Amino acid sequence: MKKWQRRSLWGLLIIMILVVGGLGWFVYQAVPIGTGYAAKYLCSSVFISQQDPGVVFKDDIRAVDRTLTQIIDVEVDYTQKAVTAKALGLWKSKAIYRQGCGCTLVVGATEEELRSQPLPAFTPRRLPENQPWPSGETDPVKTPPAGWNDEKLRQAIDRHFAEPGPDQKKQTRAVVVVYDGRLVAERYAPGFHKDLPLLGWSMAKSVTSTVLGVMVQKGMIDIRRPAPVPEWQNPGDPRRAITIDQLLRMSSGLKFEEVYKPLHGVTTMLYSSRDFGAFAAGQPLEIQPDQEWHYSSGTANLLARIIRQTLEAAGQNSVSFIRRELFDRLGMTSAVFELDPSGTFVGSSYLMATPRDWARFGLLYLQDGIWQGQRVLPEGWVNYSSTPTPPAPRGQYGAHFWLNAGSASNRADRVWPRLPSDAFFADGYQGQRVVIIPSRKLVVVRFGLTPTPADMEFETFLVDVLGALPK
Repeated sequence: MKKWQRRSLWGLLIIMILVVGGLGWFVYQAVPIGTGYAAKYLCSSVFISQQDPGVVFKDDIRAVDRTLTQIIDVEVDYTQKAVTAKALGLWKSKAIYRQGCGCTLVVGATEEELRSQPLPAFTPRRLPENQPWPSGETDPVKTPPAGWNDEKLRQAIDRHFAEPGPDQKKQTRAVVVVYDGRLVAERYAPGFHKDLPLLGWSMAKSVTSTVLGVMVQKGMIDIRRPAPVPEWQNPGDPRRAITIDQLLRMSSGLKFEEVYKPLHGVTTMLYSSRDFGAFAAGQPLEIQPDQEWHYSSGTANLLARIIRQTLEAAGQNSVSFIRRELFDRLGMTSAVFELDPSGTFVGSSYLMATPRDWARFGLLYLQDGIWQGQRVLPEGWVNYSSTPTPPAPRGQYGAHFWLNAGSASNRADRVWPRLPSDAFFADGYQGQRVVIIPSRKLVVVRFGLTPTPADMEFETFLVDVLGALPK
């Protein structure tokens, strides 16, 4: 064999080794993300929502990654209230359920350590079935408001549940419509109902912001001051100057990868980290604060940890505080904020509640932060939340809420051009939304399993709903 041939073979061999090694390293990192997702999602669906694990695995978990889930097996332990996901006998993830705070992946701590964490007592309760919503759980009003076109509304909801074709499915699961404080319509897909808690994904960010609003109302925190993050307190650390307001507006300048694939920041945080807030706090400053808007789930979890630490410094438990001062006041009896392994609620992603309870949350904002005549949020908080963050190019983001405001130079350049510019909304993965339109006294809640939510189609649905409203 000639010298150049030997060199070529050696070069080819080295390339093959690098490719195989790189692929092996990727699989080694990626598969635990898949087993972690399967265990956590299935645990919440089974023990909070009481859903069939086989149906959830087939319809929900496989919808995220069909290739990876082909090698994943799951086991549900109803006695210990735990779910284990395994892959190829080499990888295993486990999530455990604890009453009142949902499911948590066993990461960075043993199962025994998680089960021994001190948690507040929790007594499930329900609102009376014979009182009108939102104080009770009666069905939508039988007599629509004057000027309301009930047939148009029914048709709008029918169209939103209809599938455009076998290759492009919306998979709408729930719709709730509230007008002027009254529940006027709702519909659920087969297998879903008004008492079934559903995961809001990133809609949890808007609730995290609301908890901060409650704390501001009580004089417990000042969002204009630098964020009290222990990791940033060394002299000369430029992150010391970042304020809570800048974190709320996603304009802190912190580096974070909001890419939902293995080997990226958000999946590493959610499925491989013990303390999600610490993971976010460890990110470097990429640009100066207020220079750019950059969506970041890490930011929401950093705020959740700030909330927890501030409350604990005041002698209060964050789980109890959120339940007492927000969920119980609004009658959100189904709401469960799940915890990371360190014991902090996952402010970015893990809040489950029934669609009706999500509608109660939206109604709080429609009513300017007032509930049953009592101010829950500070005066001006709703306006603050729905005011565009200056660096957001289309005026599409406020304080942990998405907006329809439009760009400063062109108000017509907005997410939903056919809808009022005062519309704002909580938004979650796969098309979960709570939309508030103050000028039309409207709250619309939508849940589904839409892989790539189409803003234009959803805008058409909302336009049709508005067409049924009194002028």
